[in-house]
Amino acid sequence: MTLASEIDQRRREIRTDGYSMSIGEWVSLYEKDELDIHPEFQRFYRWSDTQKTNLIESILLGIPLPPIFVNQRKDGVWDVVDGLQRLSTIFQLLGILKDEKNKLVNPLVLQSTKYLPSLLGMQWNDPKTPSNSLSNEMQLTIKRSKLAVSIILKESDVNAKYDLFQRLNTGGSELSPQEVRNCLLLMLNKKMYEWLKSLSQYSAFRNTISLSDRTLEEAYDIELALRFIILFNIDENGLQGLGDIGVFVTDRMTEMANNKRFPYKKVEETFKQTFDMLEQMCGEDSFKRYNKTKKKHEGGFLLSQFEVVGMGLGHNIQNGTSIVKTSITKTIMSIWSDTRFTEWSRSGVNASSRVRRLVPLGRTLFKK
Repeated sequence: MTLASEIDQRRREIRTDGYSMSIGEWVSLYEKDELDIHPEFQRFYRWSDTQKTNLIESILLGIPLPPIFVNQRKDGVWDVVDGLQRLSTIFQLLGILKDEKNKLVNPLVLQSTKYLPSLLGMQWNDPKTPSNSLSNEMQLTIKRSKLAVSIILKESDVNAKYDLFQRLNTGGSELSPQEVRNCLLLMLNKKMYEWLKSLSQYSAFRNTISLSDRTLEEAYDIELALRFIILFNIDENGLQGLGDIGVFVTDRMTEMANNKRFPYKKVEETFKQTFDMLEQMCGEDSFKRYNKTKKKHEGGFLLSQFEVVGMGLGHNIQNGTSIVKTSITKTIMSIWSDTRFTEWSRSGVNASSRVRRLVPLGRTLFKK
């Protein structure tokens, strides 16, 4: 197939439309449940009140905003693919924004801005202090302001909205890679997202990975649980030719989400057995560097050690290998004298090359 034919085919798979709509029209769609802004996504977006106020300032000053991307579902409802935070901010200002439990979110109180310092303390409507309410003229200015919409029509390829969401929310995004995946997974398979999240909160798992608050805020615990599920029992042939690890994890997650026969129970049992065993034998030292000179574990969580220890142990548990618990600690300490590990876990090694070698190594070490 030529490049021209590939372009022609893909263009035909994605049908779009676009025009401008007043904010008042967006509000009407939201209030009639004809617009799904995915309130469960709000936990992943961390706009401050200052950032929200800057958006309102832009609207009041007539500064053009980027278009909102939506996907038209079969029932006619628009799924917001990109622009959730902008729309959420506007709806919160008007006091109509609801959270994932369908409860109203506290109305937005505006902050001072560079060009409109008098916005400080202003609200859409403050019944207690009317002077803090935006004037009728300002409210009408906001309601009549227009936001462009780009619509992925329902006739498009079923994966178009997921591909677009990923393209728009990676690279310079305020979201971490796993937060983008979480949103994708919520759109693809909410049951799997909730299941994955519950695994990431399993006490033995959290105690062994021992992450910082910052990495937890970025959903790194969920990413580690996902990596374990994808890699612990993967066919080694599937590791060959492995490209960008982030893309690989996202693609495999998508396959899992679309697999109606995914073995939730079996995978969960292996996950819990693995981290129960590690917590019992090594605790928070499970994935920390072992200092041979000082004869103790030190430092923070190491992904390379997780790939060898966690996935190697998990693979053998899944496949019925008899594990001697007392040997686990010795095996973990021994990898720091094993050149097969130290060579491929050192700084500067490409992530995909590291995974291709360390995952099989872990299987070998824990099979003894």
